[in-house]
This record gives sequence, C-alpha cells and structure tokens, in this order.
Amino acid sequence: MDAAPGLSKTGPQHGPPAASPACIETDALVVGAGPVGLFQVFQLGLQDIRCHVVDTLPQPGGQCIELYPDKPIYDIPAVPLCTGRELVDRLLQQIHPFGVDLHLNQEVTELQRLSDGRYRVQTSAGRDFCCRTVFIAGGTGSFQPRRVKLPGIDRFERSQLFYSDAGPDQVAGRDLVVMGGADAAVATALQHARPGPARARSVTLVHRREQLAASVEQLEELQSLCEQQAMRFLVGQAQGFEEHAATLVALNVADTQGTVHRLPLDLLHVRQGLSPRLGPIAQWGLQLHHTQVVVDTAQFQTSLPGVFAVGDLCSYPGKRALILSGFHEATLAAFGAASLLRGGAEVPLLYTTSSSQLQRLLGVKPAPRV
Repeated sequence: MDAAPGLSKTGPQHGPPAASPACIETDALVVGAGPVGLFQVFQLGLQDIRCHVVDTLPQPGGQCIELYPDKPIYDIPAVPLCTGRELVDRLLQQIHPFGVDLHLNQEVTELQRLSDGRYRVQTSAGRDFCCRTVFIAGGTGSFQPRRVKLPGIDRFERSQLFYSDAGPDQVAGRDLVVMGGADAAVATALQHARPGPARARSVTLVHRREQLAASVEQLEELQSLCEQQAMRFLVGQAQGFEEHAATLVALNVADTQGTVHRLPLDLLHVRQGLSPRLGPIAQWGLQLHHTQVVVDTAQFQTSLPGVFAVGDLCSYPGKRALILSGFHEATLAAFGAASLLRGGAEVPLLYTTSSSQLQRLLGVKPAPRV
C-alpha cells in the first residue's frame, strides 16, 4: 500500500513528523508473540493478511516460555496435555506456511496515525512499520524481566549479564551463575550443567528460598547433578558484586545464616520471572478500563479504528483470562480486520476441511471431494 506523506498523531497534535524511508509496509502488525499473538498470526493468514510480529522478549512464546515452559497445560481444546514449550512449538509450526517475520527483543514505543487511516509504529530497536491494522496481543502488558537490584551491575548487561539464556556457544567452558527459582531458571542451569557441547565449567543456581517452582523431573535431575558435583544450588540473596578491569568477576551471595559466599563467574543469567506493565500503550489514546484495553465483542476493535486487542490485555463484560478465550478473540479480530481491509465487505465463512482457497494458503493438497 502507498504511504501518505502527512502524519496525524493520535492525541495532541505536534506537527506531522516525517515518515522514515525505511518504513516496513505491512497490512497488519501483531504486538506480542505469546500463544494468543501467534494464533492471531494464524487467523490473519487464513484471511490472506500477511503480518509482522513485535515482542519485548528474545524468543516467541510469552509467559508460556518464560514462566512455565515445562509445566503441564490441560485446557487446550483436543490436546489433553502439553507443556508451555510444546504449545508454543505447535503454534509456530501452525503459522509456518505464512512466513511471518518476528521482530524480537524490542518494545513498541510509538503509535501514530497516518492521514490515510494507517498507522506508523516504532520500536525501541529503531524498527519503523507502516500498517493498516494493529493487533495488541501483549498479555497483561509489556513483560519486562525482574532485574537484579544491585546498583551499577546494569552496565554489564548483554556482555556478561543476561535476562535470558545467552546461548550455548557463549556459556560452554565458562563459569555460570543463574538466579531464579522457577522453571526457566532451573532449565537454564540444568542445560549448562549436563554433559554436552553447552556444558559450562561451573554452574551455580541461586534462589532466595529452598523451594523451587519446577517440575518433579527437573528437581530430580537438579538433585542428581548436585550430588555428582556437576553444579551447585545455593539458597541466598545477592548482596553485591566484584569487578576487575571493567569485567564482572564475582557475585557475593548471603545465605540464610548470613554467611557471604563469593561466586566467581564469567556470565550471570537472571531468570527471576517477568513483571507486566502497560508501558507506552497507555499513551496511545485507547479507552482503558483500569489497566486493560476496552474492546467491542463483535470484532475486538479498540476505540481506535483499525487497532484490535486480544488476550489478557483486553477488557469486556464476562472476560476470562484464558488462552482459550484469547484464541476466540483472535479469530473474531481477524474477521473484523479482513472486513476493514476490504472496505467493509462481508467476509465469507470458509472451512479448512473444504475450502481450496484456505488449503492453498496453508500449503496443503486440496481435500478430495466426496
């Protein structure tokens, strides 16, 4: 679609900012790559609407990956049991035919309305999108990692301090300290303590309590690796850190008895969970109910035309914060967007079991006629 040169900002007018020549043109932008955001991509794909996805986290999956990747989920239709990781993997497989572009590890910061009704969306990484529709699927807001509360340690972020797994190539053969007590922290520690190419020289898991919110299998493996001295689990709180020649060299942790332990390290992975916040969304001129975005229940459009909200972030009478509800919301939002993009035309209801058009979009052979 051709971009209009003039921009009108939602909210107070401050003159038309210049459009970026590097603006990525797309019919739809999905903000959030959790399960509902990924299913939104699928439903848009069935309407032949291609889209891009932006997420603050370094990998797709949202809470399912960051908070409970290995915990069982029992309420997904026709799937009696799957883990958060398995659900995300299946959703990624489902959207594969549509070739979606994922823009990870960045936050949407600005939403401005173009004079032709489209939106210009910018991210913290400098990405610039010009899109006809926007889908906010960011859970209960933009998830930010719970940070280490040690003054001055942030300067090592992305070099030695990571709020997600830095990857096996960076960890292998080095001294690693992992902070956190949930699935993600335990999984990171186990990954790098096991024999194999990702194994660290030493691994220490630090948590403020002895109880860990991990699966039975993870806890059994953790105990076994500790008994083999392949890793260490220390109950305590970080009190400070040491550096030498502008390099982080150790973390000081006080145990429950007050004894301070010096933990030499090359890398510090902090997996203490996520803290949701509404963030820049609060400044976009959307109608809000407390910290949720108000939508209509026919197509889940917000108070801004062409901007939809699905998942935990949206608000309407009878709302239930379930993945299942989010899937329903994403379906109706895709139909609403399709009608909007086609000038208000009614969108026919097609079925993947019989529609050659949908089967073509999915890249499958047409079903035989009976």
